Amino acid sequence: MRDAYHEELDSIGDGLVEMARLVGSAIGRATTAILDADLKLAEAVIAGDAKVDDLQRDLEARAIALLARQQPVATDLRIVVTSLRMSADLERSGDLAQHVAKLARLRFPETAVPRDLHSTVLEMGQLAQRLMAKAGEVLITKDVDLALQLEQDDDAMDLLHRALFQHLMDDRWQHGIETAVDVTLLGRYYERFADHAVSVAKRVVYLVTGEHADELHQSSGQGDAGEAH
Repeated sequence: MRDAYHEELDSIGDGLVEMARLVGSAIGRATTAILDADLKLAEAVIAGDAKVDDLQRDLEARAIALLARQQPVATDLRIVVTSLRMSADLERSGDLAQHVAKLARLRFPETAVPRDLHSTVLEMGQLAQRLMAKAGEVLITKDVDLALQLEQDDDAMDLLHRALFQHLMDDRWQHGIETAVDVTLLGRYYERFADHAVSVAKRVVYLVTGEHADELHQSSGQGDAGEAH
């Protein structure tokens, strides 16, 4: 009975890894769709989000069934509850990738992104995909150090997000209000996607250590301060 129970716990973890893989691929393909005005690819990303939703619902049902049947305690309870929260983060990430694809579809056959911003949006899309790939790796390895790195990696996304706004506020902006709204939305989608990847990694830290990532950062900083004295 306990072997079956732990197999079910493992399968929930496998489901999270698959969700991370799917949403990471989705944001990469959505980025290509919006930069290349690729309607077929955009439609594929939009349709593909249903699989992420199905995985999330299945994972949630299995987690709730485990809570009801096994009444897990301590570490196992933390695994189940944290997995539910991570699945919600990943499902929302899939929605954000879908939003990018829907914007590509809305503006087809034109592109929502002006040529002078292509490189910035491409970089945001690639970074979002890398962050989610790293979050997936953290889910597999339970590597706390790698998980804590994601927050630092996310700083690069914040810089790119600010760069978009600098373009929008520039007096030389000549692409009109509609495009400015599109670019503003895109920046927000990528920023939030990255935030969800970081959130998944932070939850793994809590899963492994029982401490929140911010608490580990603080204790590490206090340790450094003590060494300096």
